[in-house]
Amino acid sequence: MFKFWGSQEQQAQPRPQDGSPQSWYPPSVVSPSSSRPSTSSLSSSGSFNPTRPAERPQSPSHVSPAEAASIIALLKDKSIDELRRLLSDKDAYHQFLLAIDQVKIQNKIRDELQMETLQLARENLEKEPRIMELKNQSRIIRTTELAAAQEKLHELEKQKEELLKFYSPGSLLHRLQEAMDKTEEESEMLHAQLLNKEIDTSAFVQKYKKLRTTYHRRALVHLAAKTSSFG
Repeated sequence: MFKFWGSQEQQAQPRPQDGSPQSWYPPSVVSPSSSRPSTSSLSSSGSFNPTRPAERPQSPSHVSPAEAASIIALLKDKSIDELRRLLSDKDAYHQFLLAIDQVKIQNKIRDELQMETLQLARENLEKEPRIMELKNQSRIIRTTELAAAQEKLHELEKQKEELLKFYSPGSLLHRLQEAMDKTEEESEMLHAQLLNKEIDTSAFVQKYKKLRTTYHRRALVHLAAKTSSFG
């Protein structure tokens, strides 16, 4: 907001309408003293008596020199009555403020931001049904497909453990020993058949040779595996 020249009047002068205009007039902007309107100087009997620079309260200015110059350009051609009206009439001051280019730019930017915010809000609201649908699908996947997949994974892990156990070195040695014992029993049974004359000599020799070859092959593999595992 901008503070016009002549905003402070002598305490002896009558105030327009209710109270001092400074109760609502923004005090943060101060115009340069070199740009004071030439019509601001009146006789001691006049009602318009601006405060001298030495008496003006020092407040930080947030207006650039270029902006201040553009505002002064709007004020320099106004009459005393027009300036007094700006100080006393809130509506007139508001209209003058809205006519400043910098204010127009700020209001335009504000309106554009509001429109963009509203557009984003509408788009988010339009996406809400899709978001709810995706949430429901995720819930269904967690309760059905995920449970089935976890059960399948558990089954596969169990099969893996069984296979690892089945093909472990200890298990292989144990099964090889069982196969050797079985071959040994078959050899003894075949030998008993020969003694009981339940089989002829040629058939016995052929079958017995095959069984013993199998037995010794397994025995060699068993010995090599056992030696390797303990080595």
